[in-house]
Amino acid sequence: MKSKIILTALLSVSLFACGQETPKVKHKKSTASSKSTGSKVKFANAEDPICHMKTEDDMKDTAVYKNKTYGFCSSLCKDEFKKNPEKYVQK
Repeated sequence: MKSKIILTALLSVSLFACGQETPKVKHKKSTASSKSTGSKVKFANAEDPICHMKTEDDMKDTAVYKNKTYGFCSSLCKDEFKKNPEKYVQK
């Protein structure tokens, strides 16, 4: 009985730790309805390095790192990238 409680506690702690690695981000449902006045940009990334959503040519949230432009689904993902860009560029 005691070992089951310990095992359950360890599993709970490990699941909680894994859940903290990826930041929680609220995504827009669709960017197709929003009107974009800017020109389309070729991004260095095919997907958002934070949440792994596919990048689109008209994304407004961008960051430049080492002369390359990276696109993001939201400002939250962009801010997370700016904290430690080297971590996400090497993936």
